Amino acid sequence: MHLNRLSVFAGASPGANPAFRQAAVHLGAELARRGIGLVYGGSSRGLMGALADAALAGGGEVIGVIPQGLATREVAHSGLTELRVVDSMHARKALMAELADAFLALPGGLGTLEELLEVSTWTQLSIHAKPCGVLNVQRYFDPLAAMLERAAGEGFVTGEHHRITLFDEHIPRLLERIERWQPPRSDWKARHSLEL
Repeated sequence: MHLNRLSVFAGASPGANPAFRQAAVHLGAELARRGIGLVYGGSSRGLMGALADAALAGGGEVIGVIPQGLATREVAHSGLTELRVVDSMHARKALMAELADAFLALPGGLGTLEELLEVSTWTQLSIHAKPCGVLNVQRYFDPLAAMLERAAGEGFVTGEHHRITLFDEHIPRLLERIERWQPPRSDWKARHSLEL
């Protein structure tokens, strides 16, 4: 697939480890270098702000999507290519998904984890056929990878679905894996129609 825009989920805080911010900066610069537009949560703070600033500094397209209620509290970024203010978190996630060809998570908290797992679930359910990547900075996401393997081992995630989410610590390699990704061949909806 040709990656035109990537939706990135990331913390509105910088986190405790300086490597997290450094990774956000490197990712933003790499997206701009490759001509891949960035779609993100619209904040000027934390990893989100560092990511957006780096992409902008490299001449990249950056689209922020932020709910009205967070626009003031998170200090919406005022220097973006485009800032879209929406009514709710649900609207934010739906628009970010609509605007992007794929998803990637940087380290973050509950919101980042929830967003990543939701879009991965949408891939499992064939709501969309878009890859989901995780930049595993300093092995931050190792517990999540282990949890997904455990879910597969216990029979809660079956077939190819436990490999929907791509984990990698190397930015160029992760972007290349996202571009080469193919959706699972199995039809989850047909096999689990009674559970929906």
